[in-house]
Amino acid sequence: MVEGRLPQFAAGTLALGALMFALALGLASGSPEETADRSEGDLSPRLAELATPEVRSAPPRVQAKALSVPPGGAGSLQRDGNRVLVEVRFDDGAAAGVDDLRAAGAKVVGVNPRYQTVTVAAKPEELPQLPAVPGVAGATEILAPIAYAAGGSGAASAATAPCFGDVTSEGDLQLGAAKARKAFDVDGSGQTVGVLSDSFDRGTEAPTHAAGDISSGDLPGAGNPCAHPSAARLLDDSEAGEDEGRAMAQIVHDLAPGANIAFASAFGSDLAFAKNIRRLAAPVSAGGAGADVIVDDVSYFSEPFFQEGPIAVAVQEVTDAGVSYFSSAGNNNLIAGDGKSIASWEAPSFRLTNCPAGLLQAVPHVSQCMDFDPGPAAADPTFGISVDPDVTLKVALQWAEPWNGVETDLDAYLLDEGGDPLLGEGRPVASELANVANTQQPFEFLAWRNQGGSPRDVQLAIDRYTGEGGGGSNTPRLKLSLMQNGGGIGSIEYPESSEGDVVGPAIFGHNGAAGAISVGAVPFNRFELPEDFSSLGPVTHYFGPVVGTAPAQPLATALTLAKPDVVATDGGANTFFGACSGRTWRFFGTSAAAPHAAAVAALVRQAAPQATSAEIAQALVDTARPVGSFLPVAIGHGLIDASAAIARLRSEPPPDGEPAAPPPAPRNC
Repeated sequence: MVEGRLPQFAAGTLALGALMFALALGLASGSPEETADRSEGDLSPRLAELATPEVRSAPPRVQAKALSVPPGGAGSLQRDGNRVLVEVRFDDGAAAGVDDLRAAGAKVVGVNPRYQTVTVAAKPEELPQLPAVPGVAGATEILAPIAYAAGGSGAASAATAPCFGDVTSEGDLQLGAAKARKAFDVDGSGQTVGVLSDSFDRGTEAPTHAAGDISSGDLPGAGNPCAHPSAARLLDDSEAGEDEGRAMAQIVHDLAPGANIAFASAFGSDLAFAKNIRRLAAPVSAGGAGADVIVDDVSYFSEPFFQEGPIAVAVQEVTDAGVSYFSSAGNNNLIAGDGKSIASWEAPSFRLTNCPAGLLQAVPHVSQCMDFDPGPAAADPTFGISVDPDVTLKVALQWAEPWNGVETDLDAYLLDEGGDPLLGEGRPVASELANVANTQQPFEFLAWRNQGGSPRDVQLAIDRYTGEGGGGSNTPRLKLSLMQNGGGIGSIEYPESSEGDVVGPAIFGHNGAAGAISVGAVPFNRFELPEDFSSLGPVTHYFGPVVGTAPAQPLATALTLAKPDVVATDGGANTFFGACSGRTWRFFGTSAAAPHAAAVAALVRQAAPQATSAEIAQALVDTARPVGSFLPVAIGHGLIDASAAIARLRSEPPPDGEPAAPPPAPRNC
C-alpha cells in the first residue's frame, strides 16, 4: 500500500521555540494541559485530537500524520466511509448502552457482552458524544491489523500434468503433499478448512477473481474442471481488502483439492475476529462452517504480549472442541547488518531515570523515563533506532500487567537525533493512551515515516505518567516490538541480550497461543534456511487468559511457549497475489506458510480419522524435517512432511517413490 509523502522537519532543524509556539497556539488538543487529563470515560488522545475542527477537516493522510499512525495499511485508523471504528468499553451493561450510542450518532458494528464492549463507527465530529453515554469507561480507536504477506523472488520449473489448476504452489512437492495423495489415496475429502484473512473476493484491483479461479481449476466450485464442485462457503466477506484470503484458499486447494473451504474476515476488530473463529468452527446447522481445520494470517497490534487475549481464547475453545488451528508466526523478524535479530527489546522492569531535556521542555507532564542501559554506567533515557529511507517505523509497547488490571500508565515519544521531539503536523510523534483510566490495556503504539532519501537515526523515550488520571509507581516488565514486516530498520542501539534484557523474539498474541500451531516460513526454492523475516520465538506469559472483564491472576510460574511450532512453504505460485516475480505471481510471507500447513493437516485428518487434533499436531512436529542447523526459536521442529506424518499416525513406513505427476509450470503473469 502506498503511504503518504508529506513534508517533514529535517533531523536537527526543529527549534524548541517553534514547537512551543505551535503548542501555545493550541494546534494539538493533546497539549500538556489537556493530555494530562486522563479521567475515566474520556476519549483516547487520538480520538480527542481527531474530533478537533482543524484535524477532522483535514485530509485522511494529514490526519494520520497528526495522530502518529500510518495513513493506510497495518496500524492505520480503520474507517467505514467517513467514520472511524472505535471500541467503546463499558463498566457494565454494554448491551443496554447500544441505543444510547446510536442516539449519540454512532453506527453500532458489534456487541460483545463477555468483554463489555461495543464496536461502533463514528464520524469524527460525533466522537465527543461517546463518553457521555451512561456506563462508558473509555473509547479507543481500532488500529488496522497486520496480514503477513511479504515481497520476494524466485524461479520455478515443472512439467505439465492433467487435473491441476493453471497454477500450483511448489509447496505441494516441498511438503510431501503430492506424495501423500498418491501413497495414501487422500485429497482432503470430508474435511473443511476455514480461512481467516482480509477478504476473499472483494479486491477491486486483483487480476483474477473467484469465478475465474474456479474455471481455471485453482479453486473449487461449479465448473471446476477437476470435478471439485463445492464452492467456498463465505460466512463473512464484508471487509474490503486485497483478497489475501482467496490466495490462502488457493494454497489449500492445491495441496488438499478434495477439502471444502470456508472463509470469514479477520478484520474489523479483535473481538470480531474471535467471533468469526467460533463461527467457522460451529456446525453448519447452527450457521457455521463446521471447520475441521482453521488457519489465519492476521495480528492486531494490541493483542497482549504477556497473556492470551480474546482471539487466543477463541482459538483455545475451538481446539478444545477438536479443531486443528494454524496461525502465521508473523513477518516481524529483523536482521541487522551484523546478522543479529533485533525485532524486539525487553527489560525485566521499568528502570527509572530522568527524561531527555528536549522532551521535558516540550511535554511538561513527563518526568519519569525508562533507562534503556542495563549496566551500571550512566543512565540512558532513549533507545536509538536507525530507520531506512521511505520507511514507516511502527513501534508497539506493552508491559506485564493484565488486561483490566492495569495500574501503570506508560507513554511513548519519538525524538530526533538531537533529542528534540519529532513532529507530525505540528504535534509530537507520541502515543499517550490513558491506560489506567480509559483503556485498561498495557499497550501503546506510534508510527513515523522517514521521508528523506537516506537513513535517519531517531530515539524512542518511554515515560511513566503518574499525574491526574494516570497510574502508580510500579516498575513492570516491558517490551517494545518493531512491527516492520521484515525490513526497514538498519540497527538499534541495544542489539544484544544483556543483564536480563532480551532482544529478538517477535511472535506475540494468538499467533503464539498455546492452542495454535504457529507456522514460520521457508522459501519454496530453498530447503536449508527459513525466511529472514519469519518471526522468532519463544513466547512467555505471566498471567492467565483474558476471559472477561475481571483481571486474570498472575501465573504461579511464568509459562514459556516454544514457538514457532513448525515451518512450511512460502513464495509458491498462485494466480494473482503477491509479487509478479520471474513471470509468476508469488505469495511470500508466513501468510502463505500457514495455509500450506493447514492443507497438510486436512490430508492427515482424512488419512487418520480416529486421531485427535492433539495427536495430529504431535505427528506433524515429530516428523518435521530439520532446516539446516537453525534453532527451534527460528524453525520450531522443522519443515512439515505430509507423508511422514500420515505414516506415523498409521504406524506404517514412510512411502517411497514420487507423486503420480508433477504440477504444470506457472502461467505468465
